[in-house]
Amino acid sequence: MLDKVVGSPAEAVADIASGSTLAVGGFGLCGVPMGLISALLDTDVTDLEVVSNNCGVDGWGLGVLLSQRRIRRIIASYVGENKEFARQYLAGEVEVELTPQGTLAERLHAGGKGIPAFYTKAGVGTQVSEGGIPWRYDSEGTVILSSPAKEVRAFEVDGAPQDYVLEHSIRADVGLVRAQLGDRHGNLVFHESARNFNPLCGMSGRVTIAEVEQIVEPGELPAAEVHLPGIFVHRVVQLTPEQARDKPIEKRTVRTRREGASA
Repeated sequence: MLDKVVGSPAEAVADIASGSTLAVGGFGLCGVPMGLISALLDTDVTDLEVVSNNCGVDGWGLGVLLSQRRIRRIIASYVGENKEFARQYLAGEVEVELTPQGTLAERLHAGGKGIPAFYTKAGVGTQVSEGGIPWRYDSEGTVILSSPAKEVRAFEVDGAPQDYVLEHSIRADVGLVRAQLGDRHGNLVFHESARNFNPLCGMSGRVTIAEVEQIVEPGELPAAEVHLPGIFVHRVVQLTPEQARDKPIEKRTVRTRREGASA
């Protein structure tokens, strides 16, 4: 079906099952598919494994699913400033696989391209490659599950052998992304910083759902400006104007205006 537009976020996520793996775009509060996350919150879906740069913040993004105990496992690059995320992790209520940010991005990218694994220097000589990063604690704070050691192989680079660690790609059941523009064929354009993990999560999903601020007709998006081709996208839903404008600021930083300074 060429026309991939669906009527609402609720319709778009209706067949997501408990136990699914979700690759979710966004970085902090930027480019987070909040309409789809909110629609998922309104269902009884639980026991989710989430792959995302981080797990939102308290009360926003993936943080709302986390607070309702809908997430059992998270693959992310950092815990961030989500106090509930940190609490659940340290209390043994959620399993967390911490991954270097660039490695996480490439694992999603490789999954979307059908590449099963790749070698990288990131993490060589650390617990990333040697194992031992806590994945799960018990309620007493004892580590009960740690990351395993990974294969390390030497390759000759610039005339000398160098070690590289093997990382496996990520293929999610569902990708959830947010774009500024999308057409009915699923081609997407992300606005500036919102082009963070969104294209990668969109590529990783076996089924990818995109919420967009504006839908245009096929052919209106110049091919050279498309960030994620429609071949990776299966459903598109247009946000309401209120949803499109709902973009909170994670950290508002201001300075005191000097007396007499012009506006």
